[in-house]
Amino acid sequence: MAPDILIRKCATLDEFHRCVDIQREIWAESDLETEPYVTFVVAANTGGQVIGAFDGDTMVGFTLGLVALRDNIPYIHSHMTGVLASHRDRRVGRLLKLFQREEALHRHIRHVEWTFDPLETRNAHFNFNRLGAICRQFIPNFYGVTSSPLHRGLPTDRLLVDWQLDTKRVIAAINELVRDPVEGPATIHLPSELDQWKQDNPERLEAEQTRIRQEFQHWFAKGYAVTGVRFTLSGADYVLAPWSDF
Repeated sequence: MAPDILIRKCATLDEFHRCVDIQREIWAESDLETEPYVTFVVAANTGGQVIGAFDGDTMVGFTLGLVALRDNIPYIHSHMTGVLASHRDRRVGRLLKLFQREEALHRHIRHVEWTFDPLETRNAHFNFNRLGAICRQFIPNFYGVTSSPLHRGLPTDRLLVDWQLDTKRVIAAINELVRDPVEGPATIHLPSELDQWKQDNPERLEAEQTRIRQEFQHWFAKGYAVTGVRFTLSGADYVLAPWSDF
């Protein structure tokens, strides 16, 4: 894991300001609006989560979660997670999510949700294969078209991740007891050229985004959910199965 990294809740104004600094460092070139420190203050004092990852005395990552309510059942909307480039590939993001899970379960909250860009297959692998989440909902252009280079002028389509914290599926995934999927009743393919198109072919990227949007909407309307991601020589496949299987 990362034995030198401490994960704990943030509680001081200095720590909330540090969350803002980390945002600016991670997304300095992306022109994204940062969440102000007062958002972290409010979240920490109204049932949300502000969780920090510390290397010694230095915070190197955080997770911001907001308390939410649906059908009179409380859950956490995990709004933002960031880890400094110096500490990526050290499983710090995983440690933050596992702490988030334990903290929520301690308060009898059994459900966490968040959104991510379906074009980012590395995030998809982490969400579905490593955390055991599923997805049943596609949100077209969630944040609108922004000026951020990170969004490349495209609609901000998002998948809504559904993390049911105490299910057998999640427990098996976080304990690394399951293999990555190799097949499924339905798949949505993303070609290996996708990363290159992100750099130099916006028209082809937008066409690919439109195609997978239609495919996700088609399968979700038929009662399917994303359950995993598999990687092949030709790219990556989202693996889907009927909701009733989960």
